Formats: sequence, structure tokens, C-alpha cells
Amino acid sequence: MASKKESAKTPVATKAAKTVKTETPVAAKKTVKAAAPVAAEKAVKVAEPVAKKAVKVAEPVAKKAAAKAAAPVAKTSKVTFVLPKEAVENAETVAVLGDFNNWQNGVVLTKQKDGSFKTAVELEKGRSYEYRFLINGEKWENDWAAEAYHPTPFGTYNSVVTA
Repeated sequence: MASKKESAKTPVATKAAKTVKTETPVAAKKTVKAAAPVAAEKAVKVAEPVAKKAVKVAEPVAKKAAAKAAAPVAKTSKVTFVLPKEAVENAETVAVLGDFNNWQNGVVLTKQKDGSFKTAVELEKGRSYEYRFLINGEKWENDWAAEAYHPTPFGTYNSVVTA
């Protein structure tokens, strides 16, 4: 088989050489020498930018695909926290604190016409969060409508919500 490949290559090379030899006598030798290097340079110059463009187009597509793959992980859900009028006892301020804000800088609830307090917070989907309400900056209260309650090391319970 190796000999067949060699014999196949030989006629192809001979044909190419014959084509060049046929063209050479028609044109002047100086023209052929000048034309051959220019053609070779142009082929190289054209090939390089095309290859670079292909790489430039491929990189942003890959980055966009990675960004799309990462986006579903960070989806959020709007969770509404409500503390009924009966739980507030004429409170002036109510805030909700929990895992979602490191139990600091509570999210202030707005007083409603019916006397209850309400707010909405964007939380990462698929997670459970512990939280409590802080009334007037001194009294802790659980959510009366919480999904669950989790014991704390302080002998109390935190309300639990799943986003």
C-alpha cells in the first residue's frame, strides 16, 4: 500500500510542475518571479485574518453560553412577609431579620391600612431561610403563618420560609 500512495503523489507533483513550466515560457521570467512571491504573501495575509475572526466570534459565544448556564442558578423569588395587627400591639416600627441579611440591618415593613405590617424581599430560590420580626427595635416575634419553626440555641424558635 505504501508504494501505491507514493506513486499517486508522484503524478500529482509532476502535473503541478508541468503547469508551472507551461506558464513560465508564456510570461517573462521577471514577471513570474515577482508574481509568485506576491501571490504567496497574499494567500498568507488573507488566511491569517480569517482565522483570527473565527476565534473572535467563537470566544463571545462561549462566554454567553457560560453566562446562560450560570443564570438559572441565581434565580430569585419574591417573598412577602406579613405581621398581622394582632401581633403588633400598636407598634411604630417592624423589621424582618434573618439568614438572608445576616440578622442585621432589618428590612422595614410598611404599615397597612388594616394595621398589619408588610414587605417583600427577593430571596434565592430553592433555599430555606430562618427569620423573625423585630418590633420597635426590642421585641422579637415569630411569623404566625410560617411554614415551619426551627429551634435556636437561645431556647426560642425562628420562623422558616422556603423561597
